[in-house]
Amino acid sequence: MNSRKAPRKKNLSAMKMLGVQVGTARRAAGLTQRELGERLMLDEETVASIEQGRRPLKPDLAELLDELLDTRGLLAAGVANLPEIDQFPMWAELYVQHEREAIALSWYDALVVPGLLQTREYARALLSGRVPAYDADELETKVEARLGRQEILHRKAAPTLSFVVWEPALRMPTGGRETHLAQLRSLRDNSELPGLSMQILPLDRTSHAGAAGPFILLETPDHQHLAYTESQRGSQWVSDPDEVSILARKYAMLRTQALTVEDSRSLLTGLLGEP
Repeated sequence: MNSRKAPRKKNLSAMKMLGVQVGTARRAAGLTQRELGERLMLDEETVASIEQGRRPLKPDLAELLDELLDTRGLLAAGVANLPEIDQFPMWAELYVQHEREAIALSWYDALVVPGLLQTREYARALLSGRVPAYDADELETKVEARLGRQEILHRKAAPTLSFVVWEPALRMPTGGRETHLAQLRSLRDNSELPGLSMQILPLDRTSHAGAAGPFILLETPDHQHLAYTESQRGSQWVSDPDEVSILARKYAMLRTQALTVEDSRSLLTGLLGEP
């Protein structure tokens, strides 16, 4: 029997995300790939490979890049915290990074409770239904990663958060009765958080602006407006201003079509069967 330890699995999507960061910082510094390579005593192809995520970024090179591109330790920290397995697809990892730093976030969901508001058991029930199924270790990794993102709800400088959720997502008894009721109670509790708005898009509306599916809008600390969408075919990162504007207008319309914050809280209480 071969008893050699299996090699560490490279986190390819995280490598690509780091490469995107290198390329963005290089362009911000006004350098071409060739010029950056000359300063680092590397050939242009090596720089291109790193930016495309085909070649891993080594710790010593990350430190040099941080100094040269004035990225304040960002790249070195990214290399140091590179996970062994993928928790998210590439563009989802980029989204999570921006989500962690966002100053404002607006989220419309039609099928499930938004990830930032899910309880542990609800998240586990959702992820357990994946086809093909996760193995036990990977499932727990995914659950912990999702719950870890919720730190932004309680951080000292919390972002302004707005959620619009279509009512059917709240009526589906995901995970069974106890998990479902616990999730509804958690939503009602979170709706009391300062800076958080939770609105329910009622089932009896004959039309609404979210028919094309869920999406997320966010604003970065440097006031860049971005969007993120997910579907059966994968995730999409949206940075084109025209496309972000369309989604922002849809979200503004959804907020007017949804119940008020107070009426949404009352509906949650009704779904819980409480007076």
